[in-house]
Amino acid sequence: MIKGLAITPPVVGRISIGKIVEKNGKRLPEKDDQFTITSLVQNKDGWVLHPLDKAIRTATDGKIRSIPIQLIFNDPDLNLRAEYSLFDRATGRPVCIGDGETCKRISAEGMQSLPCPSPSSCDWGGKAGCKPYCRLNVLIAEQEDAFGSFIFRTTGFNSIRTLAARLSYFKAVSGTLLSCLPLTMRLRGKSTTLSHRAAVYYVDITTRDGMKLEDAIANARALHETRKSVGFDQEALEQAAREGFMNGAFEETEDEIPDVLEEFFQESGDEGGSTASKAKSTGKPSLQDKLNSKAS
Repeated sequence: MIKGLAITPPVVGRISIGKIVEKNGKRLPEKDDQFTITSLVQNKDGWVLHPLDKAIRTATDGKIRSIPIQLIFNDPDLNLRAEYSLFDRATGRPVCIGDGETCKRISAEGMQSLPCPSPSSCDWGGKAGCKPYCRLNVLIAEQEDAFGSFIFRTTGFNSIRTLAARLSYFKAVSGTLLSCLPLTMRLRGKSTTLSHRAAVYYVDITTRDGMKLEDAIANARALHETRKSVGFDQEALEQAAREGFMNGAFEETEDEIPDVLEEFFQESGDEGGSTASKAKSTGKPSLQDKLNSKAS
């Protein structure tokens, strides 16, 4: 196995609640009030829709606000990885990843392990734009690929906190059969003073429509027994996943980072100015400048 390369769950598509739009010559993230399921292919109009998007959308009122899913692992931390992340916007590479206690930071001396006080209390990370960043891998119901997952990425505290709680609770009440539970990924809305009373959308996970928790647990136990009877080794799967994640310092590959930066790590005024203004002050081109130059 190549050392330094994180071996992550295979991804066959994306789940998002927003998109990238072009305004005044700039590509900016725009939130939405529905899920979109895409492939891993982009064209001039953006991400190409996955066939499952049409299938689920046809069965609803035209907007996807719930997706039937199943998880790959019983360990919540293997399905959902949340951490504080800081990317270098000039090079596009990850610089510092932390969990609120310790962090891995790239410096002139190489990789360092340092205390992580969270962005709000970190003089260095707070000014540089460090923020929470989460990845969730799920299987969409009825798909044939047992390990081909769809990845949902977010930097929203509401989604991260809700998803972490749900997975922890479902694991506990099911007797550690999280991967066997029939679940649904749902879009919810709320408004706060900070959102100026406008709706803010976040992601939640519940049992399937019309299914009580007790029924979902019964289904999970039945599936677990079926898997055991054919020799499915869930514990070995989870150990392989842990070793794969630990094999690399950072999860994203170099070809994925530009898309992650564009969608989730756009600079804003409350983070110290725009990417363009910072590039101008330092005399270095921003990542967006490099991408635009390459495209032209």
